[in-house]
Amino acid sequence: MSGTSRRAFLAASGAVALAAKGRALGAEAATKWPLKLSTSSNHFRGLTLEESCERIGKLGFEAIDIWSAFQGCKHLDDAKERLKAEGLKELLAKHNLKLFAFSVYVGGYARYAEFLGQCGGGVAVQGSGGGAKPEELTARMKKFIEGCKPLAELAEKHNSRVAFENHGGSLLCTIDSMKAFVDCNSNPRLGIALAPYHVQAGKMSVEEAIRACGKQLLFFYAWQHAGGVNELPGHGPTDCVPWLNALAEVGYGGYCNLFTHHHMEPDAMSAALAKSRDYVKDCYAKAMG
Repeated sequence: MSGTSRRAFLAASGAVALAAKGRALGAEAATKWPLKLSTSSNHFRGLTLEESCERIGKLGFEAIDIWSAFQGCKHLDDAKERLKAEGLKELLAKHNLKLFAFSVYVGGYARYAEFLGQCGGGVAVQGSGGGAKPEELTARMKKFIEGCKPLAELAEKHNSRVAFENHGGSLLCTIDSMKAFVDCNSNPRLGIALAPYHVQAGKMSVEEAIRACGKQLLFFYAWQHAGGVNELPGHGPTDCVPWLNALAEVGYGGYCNLFTHHHMEPDAMSAALAKSRDYVKDCYAKAMG
C-alpha cells in the first residue's frame, strides 16, 4: 500500500471509528434519559374519550393525560362513571397508550384517588392555592405541605402521586417557591407539575426551574408562553433543546406532555400535535447528540 493510500485508509478508518463512538455515546445518553411523549385529552374535549384516545394513539404518543371538567372536558368523569377502571384500561390498551396522569383542576385528587389506583396508579395534577409574599414563602409552604398529608396518604394507598402546578399568582409560581417546596417536602408521593408557559410569563428561566424542581418534578408540560397554536413546541419561538438537556440532567422520569390551551377543530389539532411531536423528537436528537 502506498503512503498516500495508507493515509487515506487511516483517515477513513478514523472517521468510521469516530462515527461509531458518536453513535455509542448517543445510545448511552438515550439509555440514561429516554424521551417519552404524552399529550392531554383536553385537546380533543369536543370528542368522546374513545375518539380522543384513537387520535392520540395514531399520533404515536406513548401515554395520555386525562382531564376532568376544566373547559368543559368530560373525559375523566365519563371514564369514571361509564367505563370504570377495566373499561378505561381496555380502551388505552386498544390504542397502545399508557396512563400518565389525571388532571384534576376541577374536582381535586381526592375525588379521583380510588379510580386512579384502580387504573394502575399514576400522577394527579392540581393547583397549589393562593400566593404568598416573599417574606412569608417558607412558612406558607411548610403549612401547605403539612396540609397535603391527607392527599399523600391517599396517594400511598392508591399507588399514585400528586403534582402541584406552578401558576401565576399561586403559591407555587416562582423559582424561589419551587425551591421552597423541594426544601419543605420530604414525601415522595408529592411533587411539582412544571408548566413552562407560566415560568416564561414570569420572565424566568425554564431550565433553572427544571433544576430547582429536581427529583421532585413529576409532570412536565411541553408548553411555551405564546399566543394560539404557538403555545405548542415547534410552533412558537422557543428552542426546546435546553429544556430537554435540563430534563436529562435532573433525570426526569415522567413523560414530556405536549400541551396547549388553544382550541382547534380535531383535524387541525392532530396536525398541530404531529408537527410538535416531530419537533420535540428532533430537539431530543440534538440534545442527546
